[in-house]
Amino acid sequence: MNDALPTDPEATRFGGVVEPAAQPTPATDSGARKIELAVMSHRGGRSYNEDACGHWHSEQRLCCVVADGAGGHGGGDVASKLVVSHIIDQASSAPLARADEVHDLLLDTNAQLRRHQSESEQTRDMHSTVVALFVDMAHQEALWGHAGDSRLYLFREGQMLLHTRDHSVVQSLVDAGMLGPEQIRTHPRRSELQSALGSRPEHLLVSTASTPWQLRGGDAFLLCTDGLWEYVDEAEMCASLARAADPTAWLASLEELVLLHANASGKTAHDNFSGIAVWIGRR
Repeated sequence: MNDALPTDPEATRFGGVVEPAAQPTPATDSGARKIELAVMSHRGGRSYNEDACGHWHSEQRLCCVVADGAGGHGGGDVASKLVVSHIIDQASSAPLARADEVHDLLLDTNAQLRRHQSESEQTRDMHSTVVALFVDMAHQEALWGHAGDSRLYLFREGQMLLHTRDHSVVQSLVDAGMLGPEQIRTHPRRSELQSALGSRPEHLLVSTASTPWQLRGGDAFLLCTDGLWEYVDEAEMCASLARAADPTAWLASLEELVLLHANASGKTAHDNFSGIAVWIGRR
């Protein structure tokens, strides 16, 4: 199928790969464009964080991954970290250039996660969503893929051009014409997934960009879990992007909006929320 920095001391830091940047992090100083990124992961109203984020880059390649784990007994935390680690390890050792390679990597990540499910009672039911971005700096192209309801948003000239379509029950009802798109964020079944990594292969749904996206200066990507996009709509994303001086400031604004809207809704136990912002510089 195609398609604010954390202030919380429990914010996810995955290994040595993820460090929420105090300043925007240049992904590369070589090539035609500079790429800046920032990372944020917040436990929200929960007592622990099952999200994980990671990024890796060389002079020619950039890989960013966001995952949202589930499974109980700490399994979700294990699942999301495994997903991020495996995708980064594979992308750093074998560059991805085609949509089918992204698709195959997500299938392989699913198989890796399923192998770990049998290791203990803690991990038996673990699953994870994922969204991953792969940038070829030499050719100025990007590919992405996802499973579940973690999303990639693409902005150009301050406007949202697209976002990935969730593998969720509510999205299927929208696709069938039974619900309107505006109901996705508020429907009682909004958190029910049709598929996520850790599923049996015959039940797994994976989506990728159909062809490489040709980058332009000023393009911005946001990879995020549902705990973020559920509380911040696309108009607010665009408005905060227009005001932000850099990706760190953009994430700080999005974090503030999530907490503001969650508190206004009275949900003290709202979900973990995480994001990676990637800005493509002009020549």
